[in-house]
Amino acid sequence: MRKTIRAAGELLITAGLVILLFVVYEVYVTDLISAGKQDDATAALDDQWNANTVVPTEDPQRKAQYDLLDGQAFAKMYVPVFGPDYRFSVVEGTGDANLEIGPGHYVGTALPGEVGNFAVAGHRVGKGAPFNDVDLLNSCDAIVVETQTQWFVYRVLPKADEVAGWAEGKAKSARCAGVGPLPGEYAATVGQEIVTPDRGDVINPVPHHVGEIPQGTGQQRLLTLTTCHPRFSDRQRLIVHAVLTASHAKAPGFVPGELEEQ
Repeated sequence: MRKTIRAAGELLITAGLVILLFVVYEVYVTDLISAGKQDDATAALDDQWNANTVVPTEDPQRKAQYDLLDGQAFAKMYVPVFGPDYRFSVVEGTGDANLEIGPGHYVGTALPGEVGNFAVAGHRVGKGAPFNDVDLLNSCDAIVVETQTQWFVYRVLPKADEVAGWAEGKAKSARCAGVGPLPGEYAATVGQEIVTPDRGDVINPVPHHVGEIPQGTGQQRLLTLTTCHPRFSDRQRLIVHAVLTASHAKAPGFVPGELEEQ
C-alpha cells in the first residue's frame, strides 16, 4: 500500500511539473517567439512603406492600395490607453500561423477606413497576447490604425448598459464626439459583448445581420476586435466594436493627437 501511494504521489508530482512547464511555454516562451516574428513583420512593413512612394489623400472615398499577402503585415494598430508602447503590426489572415505573428485581419472583411467592418482577431494569452487587455477598453477609447498613407481613428461604441442614458451622460465628453448608439440594423452593435465561438455574424458588414442588407441602412465604418474568453479558455469570444470618427492623411512629422490620450 505504501509503495502504491508513493508511486501515485510521484505520478501526480510529475504530471504537475508537466502542466507547469506547459503553462510556462504557452505564456512566456511563445511570447518571446511571437515577439521575434512581430518584429520581423514590422521591419518588412517599414521597408515596404519606405520603398514605395504613395501620395496621401484626405478623400475618404478614395481607397488605399494594399498588398494583402497571407501572413504579411499591411497596417499598424495602436491603443493609446494601453500606453505608448502598445503597437502591433496587423497581418493578413487569422490562421494559427498568422496569429503567432500578431493581430490578424479576417480575410474578406473591410479594410481600414472602408465602409463595412474591419475585423481583426488576436490572442489573449501567449503568442504575444496583443488582445490580453481588450476587456478593459471603455466606450470612446481610441483605437488608431496606421496605413501607408492614412491614420484612422476608431472609438469604442457605447456598451449595452450605457445606451439608454448615453445622451445625458458620456455623450457630453469631447472624447465621445462622433460616438453614440447606432441606429436601425446596427442597434445590436455595442461596444463590448461575449458570444459563443460559432457567432461569426459579429464580423459581418452589419454585425449580427445575416443576409442582404436592407436598402436605406446607414453605412457605417466599423472596427471589430475578437479574442478568446475567458483567459486561458476558448469557450467563448470577447468582442469589441468601434466606429470610425476621424482620419488624417500622413505627413512628415505629423502624429495624431489621439495617440497622446491616456
